[in-house]
Amino acid sequence: MPANTTDASGPSDAKKPGKKKKGRRVRLLLLVLVLALVAGVGFGAYWSVSTVRASYPQTTGTVTLDGLSGEVEVKRDSYGIPQIYANSDADLFRAQGFVQAQDRFWEMDVRRHMTAGRLSEMFGSGQVETDAFLRTLGWRKVAQEEYDKVLDESTKRNLQAYAEGVNAYLKDKEGRDISVEYAALGLTNNYKPTQWTPVDSVAWLKAMAWDLRGNMQDEIDRSLLTSRLDKGQIEDLYPEYPYKTHKPIVDRGAVSPVTGKFELDATPSGGTGAEIPQGAAEGLNTQLSALSDTLDEIPALLGPNGNGIGSNSWVVNGDHTTTGKALLANDPHLAPMLPSLWYQMGLHCRKLSKTCQYDTAGYTFSGMPGVIIGHNQDIAWGLTNLGADVTDLFLEKVSDDGYLYGDKVKPFTTREETIKVAGGRDRKITVRETDNGPLVSDRSKELDKVGQKAPVGNSAPDRADGYAVALKWTALEPGKSMDAVFAINRAKDFTTFRAAAKNFEVPSQNLIYADTEGNIGYQAPGKIPVRLKGDGTLPSPGWDPAYGWAKEPVPFDELPYEYNPKRGYIVTANQAVIDESEYPHLLTKDWGYGTRSQRINDLIAQKIKGGEKVSTDDMQKMQMDNTSEIAALLVPELLKINVSDPSVREAQKLLEGWDYTQEPDSAAAAYFNGVWRNILKLAFGNKLPKELRVKGDCINVPPAKNSGPVDAQRKLVRECGQRDGDSAQPDGGDRWFQVVRDIVKDQDNEWWKAPARGREDALENRDELFARAMEDARWELTSKLGKDISTWSWGRLHRLMLKNQTLGTEGPDLLQRALNRGPWNLGGGEAAVNATGWNAASGYEVIWVPSMRMVVNVGDWDKSRWINLSGASGHAFNAHYTDQTDKWAKGELLDWSFGTDAVGASTVDTLTLKPRQP
Repeated sequence: MPANTTDASGPSDAKKPGKKKKGRRVRLLLLVLVLALVAGVGFGAYWSVSTVRASYPQTTGTVTLDGLSGEVEVKRDSYGIPQIYANSDADLFRAQGFVQAQDRFWEMDVRRHMTAGRLSEMFGSGQVETDAFLRTLGWRKVAQEEYDKVLDESTKRNLQAYAEGVNAYLKDKEGRDISVEYAALGLTNNYKPTQWTPVDSVAWLKAMAWDLRGNMQDEIDRSLLTSRLDKGQIEDLYPEYPYKTHKPIVDRGAVSPVTGKFELDATPSGGTGAEIPQGAAEGLNTQLSALSDTLDEIPALLGPNGNGIGSNSWVVNGDHTTTGKALLANDPHLAPMLPSLWYQMGLHCRKLSKTCQYDTAGYTFSGMPGVIIGHNQDIAWGLTNLGADVTDLFLEKVSDDGYLYGDKVKPFTTREETIKVAGGRDRKITVRETDNGPLVSDRSKELDKVGQKAPVGNSAPDRADGYAVALKWTALEPGKSMDAVFAINRAKDFTTFRAAAKNFEVPSQNLIYADTEGNIGYQAPGKIPVRLKGDGTLPSPGWDPAYGWAKEPVPFDELPYEYNPKRGYIVTANQAVIDESEYPHLLTKDWGYGTRSQRINDLIAQKIKGGEKVSTDDMQKMQMDNTSEIAALLVPELLKINVSDPSVREAQKLLEGWDYTQEPDSAAAAYFNGVWRNILKLAFGNKLPKELRVKGDCINVPPAKNSGPVDAQRKLVRECGQRDGDSAQPDGGDRWFQVVRDIVKDQDNEWWKAPARGREDALENRDELFARAMEDARWELTSKLGKDISTWSWGRLHRLMLKNQTLGTEGPDLLQRALNRGPWNLGGGEAAVNATGWNAASGYEVIWVPSMRMVVNVGDWDKSRWINLSGASGHAFNAHYTDQTDKWAKGELLDWSFGTDAVGASTVDTLTLKPRQP
């Protein structure tokens, strides 16, 4: 099937009126052909158009649903977005489970198998290693403990009702009646979906927490860098947060020395700082790359590991808006996938009461009841990743008897796990745990000897065959985050909102807030560890009692918050929460560097200082801001360089007069980002160890230090990168912006120097390196976009492909073509507000995106707007599979109905769920 290429200016011909019906039938017939090819010619007659359509949801008429106490209405608009109306909490969540299963059960089923370490049951032996690692982490085990011992009874009732709704949908259905993927899977596997359980929903929070776990990849990378770089060089690559130029979220308040609580009017007394661990924690050998490789194999449902997860949210109070009420925007930046991670939905009690407490709408996760981001009748809220450091790696000195702690050997805590494999024999593993967590090194043959060459101090124990590696992570302890989801959905003011946030333990998020009374606020929640020693930037010695975590995390009352700040707005975009010199607790050493947040701050401040009010359209326009901060810094320097090659000069001239915006049709943006990519490679990438460089990136390096005497004439060694493209370095994010900003005025800085390359001379200073980068970018873009620069555009380089997360990535090529969609040519870029991320180490393709966008008109809810990355449906070829994507790519938003009359006016399909009569 030819790919549907769409840029941000409009849809392809296939979606124009008059071609829709024919195009849809062609696609349906194509899927029949694909499935026939997968099955073999002998099975071709089995497939038909009806097979593909069999799983499409019923959206009109009446369905009888076991367990309901009264009728429930499911009203869908022209984009298939459902709004549910019920008379009790139980009926509301039972219907939510039913409706989400109608649209997304394949996605839900794959997700629960991932969180339980049971992917092999669906996809065979190729998933055994992934399952083994996930079983070692024990997500499902912890979720079960949460459900059994920790969660509130009302939360468990809601989870149970949701599960009953899912199971009511599954009742008496064959796999092919649920989703076409089951029909394809059934050709090689006799897998059949099983009943949904409440714990399946709880376990999804562990997947969220995993992908939002903070600086674990940075901790690994810093350790790997010790094999090639010295301490000062590593510090260059992880610069201090630029508090003077990029404002933190909270600009006043402190933990009161009197009350021990964070108070808005308290005076900072200065932070305690953090001691960097010494001895064995100074570094690990390059075998840590095995752990990094393992992490790359774990399904990253939320985003690439290397870039971290970003998001934008901001709120402006009514004093500064055209509506006279608060406006709140949010766009989480996550991995592009099909269907989108988000599911839009409204949950409405016809009459609020003690037995029916919800009137809320927004973005949910398929497989989880409630609303994650959105608003109810009184408040609105948004989320971005706080980025707190909630994971630590510990080196462990192990033996057959256990692990060393102080001067004693403690026995492991062990459990046996059996991994069932479709089409193969069961696999059994033993999970060993220390007080610092499970031994993740047990899941890799190479990691059995992690630390064999790590530089350690005299106080470290004899390494023998090396050290094992344990993972300590707050999400491996039972928590109450599921309670928090429902409590936020019911919150009516900032007091009840903060009380709900107190239980939002993992993942740790920035929560922004606005209410109908005109208030705005911010809260940093989360279970954030207190380290006895060290700062979490490098692995710690597990045998030393001086390290480890305190019994209790940072108290919630001591976490930063804001309420109605004088400036009249709050911005969170993964920047530092508060100046660490003014705060006593260590939240992380690895913040985002504030490029997006400062741009949003500046845009709002410019409006206010100019005496203008911020409108809904302004908020929407800000979300699509494509300005490149690094281009504004570097282009003036690039234009000063004398270029003799006419072809390179022709490209250089593209930068003259460029306004630094990365529109999809911009040739200047294409060329600059090519130059930026090559600056990074020449100055930094070629100097990093192979464990961080992208696979296929091969360079000549001197022989290893321990390979014997080296004379000046000895040939260099060919060394190739080993890292997955999405997590390779230098990725070009705003950490690298800061690295370059710190040295850009130093013409002779050592980072600007590079050895001779073939017939080309060595580079001795910044301008020589910039000139080489401009030349390399010219020929790289020539090979990708053609010699004629008038045809160049950023969108042709910077493309989005939406892929089905299972068979769309691992299935036969024809099946991938049937399930996947795209590409779309996009604007924006890494660290732009319109954060269509790409990894400069590996190329220009879009690897993370604003996964949805919303602008909420607080109190005038029906004038709010929203959009999803794909559509409501997870069924390939359904009309709502990707029906929002073209609008999303152009920055458009849909009207968001909330009130009864507005929902009624936008409804095109109504399904009535009726209780079964006795």
